[in-house]
Amino acid sequence: MKLFRCQACDNIVYFENRTCARCGRRLGYLPEVNALVALEPAGEELWRPLMESAAPRGFCLNAAHDVCNWLAPAGAEDGFCLACRHNLMIPDLSQPENLAAWREIEIAKHRLIYSLMRWRLTLKTRAEDPAHGLAFEFLADPPAAARKVMTGHDNGLITIALAEADSAERERRRSEMGEPYRTLLGHFRHEVGHHYWDILVRDGGRLEECRAVFGDDAQDYAQALERHYHEGPPADWQKSFVSAYATAHPWEDFAETWAHYLHIVDTLEMASAFGIRIEPAIDPTGDYAAWLDVDPYGSGSMPELIELWTPFVVAMNCINRAMGRPDLYPFVLAPAVVEKLGFIHGLARGGTRPEKPASREAASFEPALRS
Repeated sequence: MKLFRCQACDNIVYFENRTCARCGRRLGYLPEVNALVALEPAGEELWRPLMESAAPRGFCLNAAHDVCNWLAPAGAEDGFCLACRHNLMIPDLSQPENLAAWREIEIAKHRLIYSLMRWRLTLKTRAEDPAHGLAFEFLADPPAAARKVMTGHDNGLITIALAEADSAERERRRSEMGEPYRTLLGHFRHEVGHHYWDILVRDGGRLEECRAVFGDDAQDYAQALERHYHEGPPADWQKSFVSAYATAHPWEDFAETWAHYLHIVDTLEMASAFGIRIEPAIDPTGDYAAWLDVDPYGSGSMPELIELWTPFVVAMNCINRAMGRPDLYPFVLAPAVVEKLGFIHGLARGGTRPEKPASREAASFEPALRS
């Protein structure tokens, strides 16, 4: 994610801002130019961006619920923005708690769509592609139901359980499942990984190439999951996988790696926007030094991004610990995992060849921090 500026007063503004804190201008995100723009009224329900030759635009219909600050495309018949047009089902808004949860979910979903648009990945709706278009359902658990809503993916349809928007419930599930990390944005990034496996790997002619990196996905998925939940991951799983769940099946390995790739790229863009430079005075070798001045969505090989990511995360983990907080990124990126990230990097960049990890074990930063 990048930083934005108010065109009226040059104040720094952020992706979710509705108004500028300095000048009070109404703000809206214009996805075509990747800009959060200052606006002026231009008639009933219309706003004119303070940009040269910009035509008046209306807000997404979901702005009425304060869950979206994107401007709808000019002439959009349904009135929804490029992110909300993928919503197939939203919660029952007659329940006030559902609206609050939906707002949290939409923050994560809009950040996901931002990344997908930055890579110019295929974003067809269910109307455009009834069989495999990307669609979201945000569902609350039925009253007194024995079976709760499960977050998951099915041929482009991503279901997010509304309960995941409750931080206490999400933490309970994270602890129960022994996960080091669990967020709404993480769910979106993981599930959309399954969607792009279908599009970029299976339908994109990269299946055998992907199997050479992630393993044979032809093995029975249900049996693999049952085995994983019954036996757990292999003892040495960190040598080859980014998470314990990634060991369950090659599809889950791909989706987990895809999610972590999005974590890394989007966080590096934010750090770069702030001009962060890591340069510890007691580091004579420079192994923990980095100047984050790269656009990770458009430049840099995977090994180069890892060279930036490693010292940055070491620093952020230490800072979090100084505040009594868990590590920002509590994972180990072994060389085999970096190779998998390189494959994802090639897919996201438009089908370039997978990249090999750098010879230096730059991503193995966790052992240096843990006692």
